[in-house]
Amino acid sequence: MRVLTAVLVTVSVATASAQSLGEVARQEAERRKTVKAPGKIYTNDQLKADVPSVPTAEPDRAPAPPTPATATPTPRPTPAPSTSSSTASRPGTGLVATADEASWRGRIQAAREMISRSQIFADALQSRINGLSADFAARDDPAQRAVVANERQKSLDELERVKKDLQQHSRTLADIQEEGRKAGVPAGWLR
Repeated sequence: MRVLTAVLVTVSVATASAQSLGEVARQEAERRKTVKAPGKIYTNDQLKADVPSVPTAEPDRAPAPPTPATATPTPRPTPAPSTSSSTASRPGTGLVATADEASWRGRIQAAREMISRSQIFADALQSRINGLSADFAARDDPAQRAVVANERQKSLDELERVKKDLQQHSRTLADIQEEGRKAGVPAGWLR
């Protein structure tokens, strides 16, 4: 009798939830009919146009500044008695256009993004190394231990490479900041 009661309760609950689900579906269909216009649709081409290019740093050279797709050529400096809030003066060169601000901000942002990516990758590799170390200690089979030890060594080598890249990216960031300081770039452009 108890089994029969449990089955009847389960069937009635399933039927009740199915009815409410059908009601929810009808309400959603009615709501969709009342929506005037769909939301904005983004395509891959639009997304690629909005993403700034991130330069790859070579060990010997600093990365080139990113070139925004919508940037206009830098206008020639014109002497003016006062500067507006969107421009600043450099000694001996007249006014600096706002395109310079965009390029400086782009360079500093690209360098910081490279540091961030390298740091995230280094953290992920360290996590993998920790997992492989635990897996190595848990294995009894010498063949399996050898495979895990090989993978762990590859990850350790990759971590060393990523740490060197991280140091190089940090030097690149410091070089950009020093270059900006020497060029008389306002400090706010390099933040």
